[in-house]
Amino acid sequence: MSTAPEETSSIDRLVDQLQRLPGIGKRSAERIVFHLLKQPPEEAQAIADSISGMKKTVRQCSICFNICENDPCPICRDPRRDQETVLVVEEPKDLISIEQSGMYTGTYHVLMGRLSPLDGIGPGELTLAALLERVGNRSVKEVILGTSPTLEGDGTALHIAGELEERGARVTRLARGLPNGTPLDAVSKAVLGDAIHGRRSLDG
Repeated sequence: MSTAPEETSSIDRLVDQLQRLPGIGKRSAERIVFHLLKQPPEEAQAIADSISGMKKTVRQCSICFNICENDPCPICRDPRRDQETVLVVEEPKDLISIEQSGMYTGTYHVLMGRLSPLDGIGPGELTLAALLERVGNRSVKEVILGTSPTLEGDGTALHIAGELEERGARVTRLARGLPNGTPLDAVSKAVLGDAIHGRRSLDG
């Protein structure tokens, strides 16, 4: 005689969803769920409303591809920023880390990833074409490559440098004061500031 499958409870479903978040394992997810259960209903609803609102209002800047609520993003439309200098980063979190250093006054371009052939991520999966178009318009004088100092990050930087070679812009990269293998969002403001000011040409 067959037995009907046990119905999944709302607690189990929420635990399962939370486990899909980066850095959240089963135990952490369970702690979050039971914390929410102890809170007033309006607090849990506020969290749900914030997530829903974020998904509805946050978009990508049409110029630099940073996340924003108003397009263009505040950095791209700020007349005080040096529009002739573009710092290329992999993810929005890298942009945030550099902004927190307070050492950079130009604009950005967010690739939304890095080249990783083994994972099926090629140039077409990144925002590289939009970067080349920006530089091709001749309004950009310097492109700073700020990809993470990892094997894939360096490969991405070399590919971009090759694409930019005949487009007239000066191409530099952040100084190697950045520790090898360390993502940008894991280094201090002081190290990021030194890397920005100590950037050098790719040819040494």
